[in-house]
Amino acid sequence: MKKTFVLLHIAVILAGFTGVFGKLISLNEYLLTCYRTLFSFLFLMIMVWIKKPQFKYSWNNITEMGKAGLLIAFHWVFFYASIKYSNVSVGVVCYCLTSFFTAFLSPLINKKPFNITELLLSMLTLAGIGLIFHFDTSFRTGIILGVISSFLASLYTILNERLVKKYDSTVMNLYQMLVGSAALILASPLYLYFFPSKTILPGTLDIIYLLLLSLFCTVGLYVMVAEVLKKMSAFTVNLTFNLEPVYSILLAMILFNESRQLNVSFYAGLLIIIISVILQAGLNRRKRTEQAM
Repeated sequence: MKKTFVLLHIAVILAGFTGVFGKLISLNEYLLTCYRTLFSFLFLMIMVWIKKPQFKYSWNNITEMGKAGLLIAFHWVFFYASIKYSNVSVGVVCYCLTSFFTAFLSPLINKKPFNITELLLSMLTLAGIGLIFHFDTSFRTGIILGVISSFLASLYTILNERLVKKYDSTVMNLYQMLVGSAALILASPLYLYFFPSKTILPGTLDIIYLLLLSLFCTVGLYVMVAEVLKKMSAFTVNLTFNLEPVYSILLAMILFNESRQLNVSFYAGLLIIIISVILQAGLNRRKRTEQAM
C-alpha cells in the first residue's frame, strides 16, 4: 500500500504540470486537447508494441473503454477552457470539486450506501471552492467551466475504477485516447465554427510542450492512476489529487507571476481544500492501522 501511495503522489506532481502546459501552449482549449489525445494515442501505440499485452477485445469492451475516453477528452476541453478564461490557479483549484462530485455520484452509480465521512470532507472542499468563487467576478466564466470539468473528471474516475479491474491499463488508455481523439477531430469543424481559432497547426515550441504533456502528464500519469485504482477507491484518488493545485499554483507564481491576481479569499479557500486532503490522509492511515490489528 505504501508503494501505491508513492505512485499516487508522483502522479499528482505530474498532474501539477498540466495546467502550466495549458497556459504555455498557444492553441485554444479544443485544439490543445485534440493534439494531446492524438499524441498520447501514438505514444501508447509504441508502449503496446513493446509490451505486447492482450490487444483484441470485443466491440462491447471497446465501447465501454471508449465512453471513458469521451469523458476524459471533454474534461480536458473544459479544464483548459477554464484556464484560458481565468488563469492556471483558478482552473486547477476548481478541479478539486472532483472529489465532491465523486462522493455523491459514486454511491448512486455503484448502488452503494453514502459514506458520511466522504460527504463531510467533500462539503469542506466545496466551502473552499465557495470562497474562491467570490474572490474575483472577472473569473466567474473560468470557474463555471472548471466546475463542469471536475464533474466530467468524476464520472471518468468512477467508470475507470471498474475498467482497471478488467483490462490492461496501457491498452485501456490506448482505446480511450483513440476514441477521444477521433471524437474531437470529427467534431472540430463545428467547434471551430462557433469558436474560431487564429491558427490550427501548433508551432515548434507548442509541439515540444504537447509532446511533454502527452508523454509524461498523460500517458505516464494515467497509467499510474490506473494501477493505483486497483488498490484504492476513486474517492481517495480524487481527494489526493486535490493537492494538484498546490504544485500548479507554485509553478504559475514562478512562471506567470499569478500571485498578483490572487487575494486572501483565494488562499483561504485553498487552505480549506488542503485541510480536507490532510484529514482524508489521516483517516486512511487510521483505517489501515485498525485493519492491521
